[in-house]
Amino acid sequence: MKGFFSNFKGDAFGGVTAGIVALPLALAFGVSSGMGPSAGLYGAIFISFFAALFGGTNTQISGPTAPMTAVSMVVIAGIVAANDGSLEKALPAILMVFLLAGLMQVGLGAIGLGKYIRYIPYPVVSGFMTAIGVIILLTQVLPSFGYYPKEDVEFVSRFKAQAEEIILENILKEEAGEGILVLEDFKETISRAGNISQADILKESQTLAAKDASGALGAVKILPRALKNISWLELLLAIGTIFIIYGFKLITKAIPSTLVALVVMSGIAYGFGLDYRPIEEIPSGIPTPNLQIFTEFSFGSITPYVFTALTLALLGAIDSLLTSVVADNMTKTKHKPNKELVGQGIGNSIAALFGGIPGAGATIRTVVNINSGGKTKLSGMIAGIVLLIVMLALAPVASKIPAAVLAGILITVGIGVMDYKGLKAIPSLPKDIKIGPIKLSSEVLIMLVVLVLSTFWNLVYAVGIGLVIASLMFMKKIGDLTAERSDVKPLKEEAWKDEMDFPDGLKEEVFIKHLKGPLFFGSTSDFQQLAAQIPETASIAIMRLDRMQYMDQSGLYAMEEMIMDLERKDIDILFVGLLKQPRYMMERIDIIPDLVPEDQVFEDFDSCMEYLSKNGGKLNKK
Repeated sequence: MKGFFSNFKGDAFGGVTAGIVALPLALAFGVSSGMGPSAGLYGAIFISFFAALFGGTNTQISGPTAPMTAVSMVVIAGIVAANDGSLEKALPAILMVFLLAGLMQVGLGAIGLGKYIRYIPYPVVSGFMTAIGVIILLTQVLPSFGYYPKEDVEFVSRFKAQAEEIILENILKEEAGEGILVLEDFKETISRAGNISQADILKESQTLAAKDASGALGAVKILPRALKNISWLELLLAIGTIFIIYGFKLITKAIPSTLVALVVMSGIAYGFGLDYRPIEEIPSGIPTPNLQIFTEFSFGSITPYVFTALTLALLGAIDSLLTSVVADNMTKTKHKPNKELVGQGIGNSIAALFGGIPGAGATIRTVVNINSGGKTKLSGMIAGIVLLIVMLALAPVASKIPAAVLAGILITVGIGVMDYKGLKAIPSLPKDIKIGPIKLSSEVLIMLVVLVLSTFWNLVYAVGIGLVIASLMFMKKIGDLTAERSDVKPLKEEAWKDEMDFPDGLKEEVFIKHLKGPLFFGSTSDFQQLAAQIPETASIAIMRLDRMQYMDQSGLYAMEEMIMDLERKDIDILFVGLLKQPRYMMERIDIIPDLVPEDQVFEDFDSCMEYLSKNGGKLNKK
């Protein structure tokens, strides 16, 4: 306990500062997610406290982040649309998905997957992060213009016919569920249809309008209408916020510019009694668990989102562990990746129980904490407590914040989250693939595919497709490289240093094959040609395996087939320099000793030559 409070003053200052920095972002991410500012605050409070308490990075400050919020938006919008546009009805299913993501993170940490996260290819991460920035920018353009599709009467009226169809379809589904045969009982259908009010049709039309204008693609489609219906006051509030965030940094970085922008622009809007649009009201009491998660739970409502929950878990893991590396570099410490995942998972699970959006380790907030003196887990816990106190004391005041100010804050977040390092490298990366007449870098192709698909289609599937393409490209490159370095050549064309004195009398009879690099499914097709290329004069094949460090199952069976082909041609095999992993694989399926006896496996070429001098000629005819 003494160590826990060993840096109390520094941790207190770091935690308070990080909490203040987190406040405007938590509110903005909550609004952006579709669950409201309180969901952002609850997420920041509980994730910050519990991820710090149970995590493996002492100085990490966690909470809602841009990537986690972008994926959460997809989950929330999908489940709300499936629940007649009602957030209240959709909430238990939404929070269950978030809870599931948190539990998956705990599981990832428990089974020790933390150390493998770093193997996700950079182009996939780069494309994803830039897409997050683009999505945030596009989706925040509408609120910064003061345009809300659900309130555009002309736009909503376009969906009236579709809304009527959906309502009628729901009536027919209800009747089918109750066992009423519509063809025999039109009166019941007509009676129920007669109870539909204009308000019901309007509500369904608004839901359809909001869905059509949601996401990056929806924002692009609706942009011309938004430009015709700009609220100049809202736009000025958003522009003023952006101007202060960038401008104040030039004066000093000691005070967070986002907080200054939030206070100044909200003060102007409220102080001058401007007719602006405020954010949703923030509840002022102590947060309470949302037990509807369990009382109204149904597998059917979350089954389509299990894969999305796993994506949230993995994304949170990547986000957090990248921040942990930044913290390590700044503090010269070493984080515990698996423990960090468990901590993040516990934080996200508890946040979900209280109605908060999921989050991860936040780089900017962590850097602020370290620079302000934070050194132990106490700093992250204090940041959470600070946010709780602010919420309890200032909820009524915070509810007066203009929505356009938070849109302005998010626009700067969107600009900041893009991977400019990856974008700048596009012209200089080697163009190693050809698509028709166009030469491209495979790294750039992966990044652009992930960027475009994430922005305009689906974040989850885009990352999966990016990983598949990156894996296939990697396999092809390694396969090509292995084939290039491992050409099948007779001895007289290629000889290693220890083969220089090979007896001339044996050169026609003995064929030497050099294997350089791993023998895996990407390189087996070239390897399988070996038997056909061995000259007819050869009766012995020496396999130099000193540089074949690895063999997978595909490589193993390719090796077995090749040996059997050679056996059919009455050619004997000698192994030289067989390494531990390939040997283990070959022993598993009895290549050794059934096809290649132990006395034909040699540690070095000299012992092989000694064996050849004693057993020259055809070995199995001796």
